[in-house]
Amino acid sequence: MKPGATERTRIRRVPENAVTDTEILYQILDAGVVAHVSVITDGQPFVIPVGYGRRGNQMILHGSSASRFFRTLAAGQPTCATVTLLDGLVLARSTFHSSMNYRSVMVLGTPRELTGDDEVDALRVLTEHLVPGRWADARPPKPQELRATITLALDLEECSVKVGDGFPEDDAEDYVDAPWSEVWAGIVPLRTVKDAPIPDDQTRAAAIALPDYLAT
Repeated sequence: MKPGATERTRIRRVPENAVTDTEILYQILDAGVVAHVSVITDGQPFVIPVGYGRRGNQMILHGSSASRFFRTLAAGQPTCATVTLLDGLVLARSTFHSSMNYRSVMVLGTPRELTGDDEVDALRVLTEHLVPGRWADARPPKPQELRATITLALDLEECSVKVGDGFPEDDAEDYVDAPWSEVWAGIVPLRTVKDAPIPDDQTRAAAIALPDYLAT
């Protein structure tokens, strides 16, 4: 199902920013690292930041089996998961028209708990999403570690995608009337960058060559 195809996911506020291309949905999720996932416990809503990965048309989430948050999701409670990439601050000549450039995804659905080889594969996907090349290098999870983990798949069937980009759009008079016409306006780009890895000084890591997948 394409993004925005249901009544719950149709974008009403600034609909010109709505995106219905599934490939854009995938690109945003593949570029992100953290999803904010909701749950309601004893009538109280909670939103938790969670690392995730994408496997085909699924969002993969994982957490501790001791977590009430993840146990509630595994029991079948519907959720809303969001991912936002902030690309820049849009500074207009007025504070009212100042905004942000962004790419965002909202996913609605009920997560499904994964087990056995399916869970291991999902954890591989999540690991490779966060650090490509790491799964083949690090020790795989032990059976007791799998028992201590809840791994969930959230199908990307009901989603909305919204992208805001471009320069500020000021009121016509603010372009010509002083002093506001003399105010600088434009975009302050923002991005997340990977810095140089720092070895664990509690182990022999400092003496081990940095893997190629971390050097790039």
